Amino acid sequence: MRSPQKIRIFADETKYKSMINREIIRIKTVQLTYAYYQNGSKNIDTAEKELLFSLSKAYDLYNYLLALMVAVAKEAKRRLEIAEGKARREGTKPPSTRFAYNRFTLQLEENHQLSDFIGNQKTTWADHPELVGKLYDLIEQSEIYKEYMSNPTDDYATDRELWRKIYRTLIQDNSDIDELLEEQSLYWNDDKEIVDTFVLKTIKRFDEQNGARQELLPEYDSEEDRDYARKLFRASILNADEYQRYMSEASRNWDFSRLAYMDVIIMQIAIAEMMTFPSIPVSVTINEFVDIAKLYSTPKSGGYINGMLDAIARHLIKTGRLMKRMEERGEK
Repeated sequence: MRSPQKIRIFADETKYKSMINREIIRIKTVQLTYAYYQNGSKNIDTAEKELLFSLSKAYDLYNYLLALMVAVAKEAKRRLEIAEGKARREGTKPPSTRFAYNRFTLQLEENHQLSDFIGNQKTTWADHPELVGKLYDLIEQSEIYKEYMSNPTDDYATDRELWRKIYRTLIQDNSDIDELLEEQSLYWNDDKEIVDTFVLKTIKRFDEQNGARQELLPEYDSEEDRDYARKLFRASILNADEYQRYMSEASRNWDFSRLAYMDVIIMQIAIAEMMTFPSIPVSVTINEFVDIAKLYSTPKSGGYINGMLDAIARHLIKTGRLMKRMEERGEK
């Protein structure tokens, strides 16, 4: 389910206070609800635990990718020691320490939260020296690295910006890293494009003055979002027949029988959100699930679901089953 369009959904980095936000929860709920039916599962408690576990794995990946930058910095120090030893023996000019002792990665390496995460993991990037070494070689050969090493400006902001560029250019779309992550977790192949956005946000937020106490993004902003995930998933499953009846009632002018199965799932969850969460505007629900449909269903699904959900919402409001109002919506 990889798609370059996914980043578009999460492009507004400034509005997120936590790693697990409602956009991610909606996508995970779609994925796990689809799997619930495909696998013939009848145990909703087990399925709910799977959803929450899937979300926690996304947060693990966030920390794991931050740790990758620390691993590369450690590899740089290892190679620097070898090069310094050679320079001393040969009486030549010692190599630059600038990259190995980059201020941003030093701060990241000392970060209390990240250190706790690394310390609790059974596997780390130290178990994959070939990949880390290959990534270091890629960095050292890049124009980004060469420009940085020759840049007369030597300060924290320059060091941090280097790693933002490295991440966007050499880590965000790296097939070797993607393959390794897929081997390590079934969830991470789909998660990485989303998580990349939050790693970049974290790099941008780092402040030298915060030192080792620089805050990383928390897993959840509040217990409310964890409850949102549980309630949305349970409502989608437990009220499936009722919600599909709403679809049928509102689809007299639509060819409902020809809907892709994923479209039905997406609309079922969208209706669950409309009915279960009074504070979420109808327009927000429709727009979010139309975006998901564009990514995970057929090419025509976005437009179809946009019209269907609009018709369903109006029908539910008109019949008094949905106590919300329809806001003006832009074209999706």
